[in-house]
Amino acid sequence: MKISCNLYIEYDNSEKAEKILRSIKVDDFDFVTSEVHNKRIEATIKSKSVSSLLHTLDDYLACLSVAEKIVDKN
Repeated sequence: MKISCNLYIEYDNSEKAEKILRSIKVDDFDFVTSEVHNKRIEATIKSKSVSSLLHTLDDYLACLSVAEKIVDKN
């Protein structure tokens, strides 16, 4: 079975979206494909099972949250 999830996260501007994506892109490996379109991060997460997808999604969102906090402080 193959499962995928598409995420669309919109920010105030494209510069912020690009900084955040650069911070987390290193963790994409084979599970996540992500890029910036205008002021939005678009990510696709692929997995072989629901539980694996949820785990990857949880990790991705946690990394995203940390990156947002760091970018907001600067």
